[in-house]
This record gives sequence, structure tokens and C-alpha cells, in this order.
Amino acid sequence: MTTTISTAAPAATWKSRLGVVAVMMGIFSIVTTEILPIGLLPPIADEFGISAGTAGLTMTIPGFVAAVAAPAVTVASGRIDRRTMLCVLMAVLAVADFLAASAQAYWMMLVSRVLVGLTIGGFWSIGAGLAGRLVPERSVARATAVIFAAVPLGSVLGVPAGTFIGHLAGWRTSFLAMGLLTLGILAALVLVLPPLPVTQVTRLNVLWQVIRAPQAQIGLVATALIVTAHFGTYTYVTPFLEQVGGVDAGLVGAFLLAYGVAGIAGNFVAGATIPRSLRSTFACCACALAAATLLLPLAGAWSLGLLVVWGLAYGAVPVCSQTWFTRSAPQAQEAAMVVFTSSFQATLSFGALLGGVVVDATSTSTVMVLGGLLAILAAATIALRGNGQPTETRSSPA
Repeated sequence: MTTTISTAAPAATWKSRLGVVAVMMGIFSIVTTEILPIGLLPPIADEFGISAGTAGLTMTIPGFVAAVAAPAVTVASGRIDRRTMLCVLMAVLAVADFLAASAQAYWMMLVSRVLVGLTIGGFWSIGAGLAGRLVPERSVARATAVIFAAVPLGSVLGVPAGTFIGHLAGWRTSFLAMGLLTLGILAALVLVLPPLPVTQVTRLNVLWQVIRAPQAQIGLVATALIVTAHFGTYTYVTPFLEQVGGVDAGLVGAFLLAYGVAGIAGNFVAGATIPRSLRSTFACCACALAAATLLLPLAGAWSLGLLVVWGLAYGAVPVCSQTWFTRSAPQAQEAAMVVFTSSFQATLSFGALLGGVVVDATSTSTVMVLGGLLAILAAATIALRGNGQPTETRSSPA
């Protein structure tokens, strides 16, 4: 059952725009903290005397926890004001960062990563769909793109900066810096977000209704395919570029920077094209991702160009997927965001694990080809089965 309290569209003010930026920064902090271990795994493994594979649990645990936490936190929080929940979750993330920075045993590090997963599940489910409550309907697509710009920004700015700090002052300092940044973002959320009383109480039966919606099921399949394709390949793009692409190790960082900048551009391009045709935008992203990963094993000197295409394509995926779910269930948009977050985080971790199995059994080129084939299946799912998806949402936001 869904209890509706208010449907009024907000007027645009400087404070509402700052609210969008504050939510974006919250997700930036979450994304950066989630993937920060990518650049710090060797020193973390050395510090605790564990293998690189065991240290890799710091990457896989948050995603799986988030997949469970998304429905659990959202349902458990019931009628609690959403501004309050976002602030509490930011505080939990700060605790996670400080715990990682001070961990004296590896189990403490893993506890901190469980807290990160808890924050991801709750904050994304509540915060990623808040644009409609902060700005007028005509600005929702643009505001949503701003919020989701946090995803590529975390890769382009957050992780390189954290890695740089870690190399200069130790990996613990990187987590300490993230904890301090998170406290600053918490203060911003308190200052600029308006009260956000619950407009739709999300219960388990509401989640089930969203999952049963035909277009939501198409979104689930498409998201699972394209996110698995991406993380099954991108997780291993560095060894691929060095071993197959012939890219000098010193240039890999520049290649990945170009990918990340393209991802930011792709995010905002999607924000402009989704109002015209969500299905076409989503399908084109899947096709471009498929082309890039399928051609990379043959690219040689063209690897950089294909990485830019890949970045443009994947940069648009989160906002496309999120919009698909909310349009599939306009009467229960917070529940739709829970389904989006759970499916996205679960397939993120699954894709990285599956890619590792393929790489260990075959090669990085094989994982690129298989990822491309999955992306083609995603494009076909969207193009052939997504013809009932509305082109715009006229229902009031949650």
C-alpha cells in the first residue's frame, strides 16, 4: 500500500539548486569511497598481510550489502523525513571512512565496508530520485543528470585524488580525507535541503508491485545485462590496455582520465536526450558500449578513441536506468528507486566477479568480447521489448 501525502511541484530557487548539488556531492562521496580501494589495494594488502584477492573483498562487499540494504533501509525508515535519513546516512559514511582510516585489523576494515554498502543502498534509493521534489518538472531531467554526474566524477576526480593522497601520505590518510569531506557534505545537506516529509510510504508489497510491472521487468533485464557487461570488462581494462593494447603503463592513467571525462559528457547528453526518447537513448548507449568492447581487441592504436566512445556510452547508463524505473512506476517512485539501486549494485558486484572468472580462465580479450555480446542483448531487450515505455512522466514525483 502507498500512502500519498503531497504532490505539489516545487518552485526553482537558489536554495533548491544548491540542494541538488548537495545530493550530488553526497553521491560523489559515496561513489568515491566505494571504489577508492581500486587504487589502494596493494598497500592495504601489505598492511594487513593478506593476498590481493582477499583485499579485493573491500570492493565486492559494499555492492552486495547495498543490494540488500536498499529495500531494507527504505522500508524500515517508513515515515521518517527523507532529509533526516540522508543526513543520518552521510553520518554513517563518515563513520565508515574514519573506521577504515583507524582499522587495526582487517575485520575492522570489512566492517567499515559493510557500513559503506549500507549507506549506498539507503542514500541512492532515497536521494537519486529527489530531483522532482527539489526543482520544477521542466528541470527534473537536467537536475537528475547533475545528480548522476557524481558517478563519473567519482572515477575522474575522487579516486585519482584519493590514490594520490594515499601514495603521498599512506592509504589511511585517503580514508581520513574522505571522512572529513563527508562531514562537510553532511553540513551542506543540513543547511540547504528543505524538509522532505515522506510522500509515499514504501512497503514490501509496493516493491513487489513495481517488480511485477512489465516495463520495470524490462528495465531489470536491460540494467542487469548492461551493468554486468560494463563491470565485467571495465574492472580489467588496465591489464587489457597494457597486455593487449600495448599501452605504456605510464599512459594508462591518461587513458582512463579521457574515459572518465567522456563519461561526464555522456551523462549530460543523456539528460538532454532522454526527454525526447528514453528508449532510443538507452538502446544507443548499449550499442555504443557493445561496439567499443567488441572492437577493442582489434583496436591497437585506436584504443583511446574506443575508450572515449565507451565512456560516453556508460556515462549515460545510470541516468537512463534510473529514469526507466521511475517512469515504469510513477505512482511509487521511491519504490522504483529501491529496485533500481538493488539491481544496479547487485549486478555491479556480480559483473566484476564474473569478469574475474573469465579472465582467469581465458584472457582479457575474451572478457571484452563477452561483455560486448551482453551489451548487444541489452540493446535488443530495450529496442524490441521496451516499446511500451512512456516518453515522459507526467505523474507527481515521490
